[in-house]
Amino acid sequence: MSSMSERMPEPSERTAATHQVLLNEEEQYCLWPASKAVPAGWRSVFTGSHESCLAHVEEVWTDMRPKSVRD
Repeated sequence: MSSMSERMPEPSERTAATHQVLLNEEEQYCLWPASKAVPAGWRSVFTGSHESCLAHVEEVWTDMRPKSVRD
């Protein structure tokens, strides 16, 4: 059985923490902690609280199909 090196944040910590919304070349979105480096293939498009990041993704990601499928 493996152990987790990082603990999951409590809901109140997720609310207060600053997050960022990442976007990849397929125009798929991901929430990411602002304190972590952005992984290769992704770019930051929005930063805010956990809730504001979720609201942003809900507003802009209206078609969840990858860009290559939509085109």
